[in-house]
Amino acid sequence: MVTAAEGEALARSLVEALASRGLTIGTCESLTGGGIAATITSVPGASAVLRGGLVTYASDLKVSLAGVDARHVAEHGVVDESTASQMAVGARRALGTDWAVSCTGVAGPDMQDGQPVGSVFIGLAGPEGVSVRHFDFSGDRAAIRLQTIATALRLSLESL
Repeated sequence: MVTAAEGEALARSLVEALASRGLTIGTCESLTGGGIAATITSVPGASAVLRGGLVTYASDLKVSLAGVDARHVAEHGVVDESTASQMAVGARRALGTDWAVSCTGVAGPDMQDGQPVGSVFIGLAGPEGVSVRHFDFSGDRAAIRLQTIATALRLSLESL
């Protein structure tokens, strides 16, 4: 089980790695409700690397703020690979960052868009393009959110 302390340790490492390279990051979050950005900002010096974040909890905000294709949302919902990809790309563009991380998924208690509780897509957009990974997390709502935050931070760190 992932703990908040593990997420904070990953955030410290990420802030240090970004700062040492002179790079910036932004977020576009759904199920975590800003938790990734909040975890990064818990690190002293985070203002040197975190430009901001979009909390697109509502589906329509994924379209209006992050630029996710409205037809795609209407046809496929928001819990999928393409949405996570478009969220990361849109956040990178909107926030003017070198990197952007996104997440969309189902923390529970009910399924969404045909996806089961624990299904999470994490996107990462950077100078070389965008990648998305799918995860099937377990546990209650809080555990799924913590796992998403920690995994998004770890993937961001590994991509640098």
